[in-house]
Amino acid sequence: MHMPHTEVDFVVVGAGPVGMTAAALLSESGFSVLVLEKSATTSNEPKAISLDDESLRTYAQAGLAEKILSLVVPGTGTAYYGADGNLLFRAGAEIPYRLGYPFKNPFAQPDLERLLVNELGRRPAVTVRFNARLTELDSSKDGIRASFTSEHGTETVSARFLLGADGGRSTVRSLLGITMSGRAHDENWLVVDTLGDSHGERFGMHHGNPARPHVIVPGLNGRCRYEFRLFEGEGNAGDEPSLALLQSVLAPYRTLTAAEIDRAVIYRFNGLIADSWQRGSSFLLGDAAHMMPPFAGQGLNSGIRDAANLCWKLLAVAAGHAPEHTLASYQSERFAHARATIRLSERLGRVVMTTSPRLAAFRDEAIERALTTEEGRDFFEHMRYRPDPRFTEGLLAATADAPTGRQIGQPRCFDTSSAAVSLLDDLTGSGWALFRVEQFDEAWPTELMDFVAAVGIRTFDVPLTEIFPRASSADGALVDVDGRLFAEFEPYRGRYVLVRPDHVVAAAWLPIELDVVFAIIREWWVTSPTPAPRELTNA
Repeated sequence: MHMPHTEVDFVVVGAGPVGMTAAALLSESGFSVLVLEKSATTSNEPKAISLDDESLRTYAQAGLAEKILSLVVPGTGTAYYGADGNLLFRAGAEIPYRLGYPFKNPFAQPDLERLLVNELGRRPAVTVRFNARLTELDSSKDGIRASFTSEHGTETVSARFLLGADGGRSTVRSLLGITMSGRAHDENWLVVDTLGDSHGERFGMHHGNPARPHVIVPGLNGRCRYEFRLFEGEGNAGDEPSLALLQSVLAPYRTLTAAEIDRAVIYRFNGLIADSWQRGSSFLLGDAAHMMPPFAGQGLNSGIRDAANLCWKLLAVAAGHAPEHTLASYQSERFAHARATIRLSERLGRVVMTTSPRLAAFRDEAIERALTTEEGRDFFEHMRYRPDPRFTEGLLAATADAPTGRQIGQPRCFDTSSAAVSLLDDLTGSGWALFRVEQFDEAWPTELMDFVAAVGIRTFDVPLTEIFPRASSADGALVDVDGRLFAEFEPYRGRYVLVRPDHVVAAAWLPIELDVVFAIIREWWVTSPTPAPRELTNA
């Protein structure tokens, strides 16, 4: 019997938000992408509820930000309440937004998934297959071959790379034999998504009452997420919560009918991370790579961060622009931050959501004391307790006293080449960019300009003072319009700054350091002919 076979550039397993985000990023360069999803359609469960500024920046790169912004409550924060019910502090991002988008943006996951699958359907390079369950996977450095079941029976597919974004019970992770480390938590939590709610606040609320710790996150159009800590005898993970229980815990806030319940589940959360994120030509991302408690609101955002880090590297290798070993930097760059975010989520659960009256009283007193100082207010109100996403290993060429391994911000700036005010990413595009910051005494080095022209790096002068570059060979000069350009590039004064497609500063060097840095960064590119993307073929 003939078994249908498909050949593509990329296979993505899992049509949740992370998998479809990855597919959107990969399809931007015209490579063929096959998405396999075991379910019959997108999920109707509103699991994740907040997109952050990094995620929106990634969606902008995939050409989706404007449409996704129509689904969110923009620019919210989080209000933290003490054991007595009084407000301790309200946390939010500084304005203007450093990355160009609001930091915290509640949304309904089913709405996001429907939007993503519809948008992917408009891209000729992407095919989404529902009712397609992965059953076998052979992954080597030369590519992957997989089998899956569908309405047509058993089919096979071969591809250059496979991305496993198929959730916490990942089939890809299981077939690759990858284990996870961490711990499962034994506390039971009730999650209730309601309709017709009167909460209209533009911020989530964490109530640290030890008698019943809970979280409230208002959404659009009367939607609201409630999460309550349950105690012995009230229910266990997997139980169906009764209407009486839901009405009881929600009584301080609202009445509730069965018709006003969008979703209600009892669950326990995990703090787990995969020991390896790559086997051969297969990669894990999202919940397949890491699972965390919900208290930092970073589960989905961490998965989108994975996609942003990985997809540009896969495209560069698939196109023949970057060597294969580039892909090893995915885990070395993302693992530590994902683990730190898991730990933050667990700490927030232990401290903010404690059931100990003694610990709650100590917590409230310590926070109130810290808020009497400027440093303490800045720490809490601007969320300095979040893990720094900067990394020190990977695709970097670090030099002394110049920060690398962190995202450059996205200020609004005036571009002399277009005579327009734009966000930085709109000027640099989806590729590499090189900035020369406040050092215009000499021309751009010829060897450097020849190289960047050969590999397609855009170049910009960034004046920070009154001195303006003359007759520059750069693609443009950027002028500050609101103070953010100065804030972002002041640490790099007098240097060249090389920024990757995921907006991470890969290298920053003084002119006298060019030879040393150039010897490193030129190894990141392959200047051989570019392979053509495969068209999706069926045999």
